Amino acid sequence: MAELKHVLCVDDEPDILEVVQLVLENMGGLKVSCANGGAKALAWVADNVPDLILMDVMMPGMDGPMTLGEMQKLPQLEGVPIVFMTARVQAKEVREYLALGADAVISKPFNPMTLVSEIKAIWAKKRA
Repeated sequence: MAELKHVLCVDDEPDILEVVQLVLENMGGLKVSCANGGAKALAWVADNVPDLILMDVMMPGMDGPMTLGEMQKLPQLEGVPIVFMTARVQAKEVREYLALGADAVISKPFNPMTLVSEIKAIWAKKRA
């Protein structure tokens, strides 16, 4: 099984990007690239392929579901798990996100102490 090494975090909140980067790099030993919004994420993946994408749902302009839809059209991202982060985690909403093609949903606010293990568990499940 390939190892999880590089995560792209997509969020419009600089504070969230900073916390995710600190946690995943310092506690998880992962490389983290950050994109401030869906359009910037699409520009980034034109030249780079992460192992996993962690993306906010509610972003101005191009939100998470729109960005996911565009990413699904890119052959270089085939097989790359895309995980939504959102405060909207009612069962119906989670089912909708999964039906759109998200591999998992992590609730916000997330627990920095468990974020690494959650992401690694999602990675392992996708690779099984």
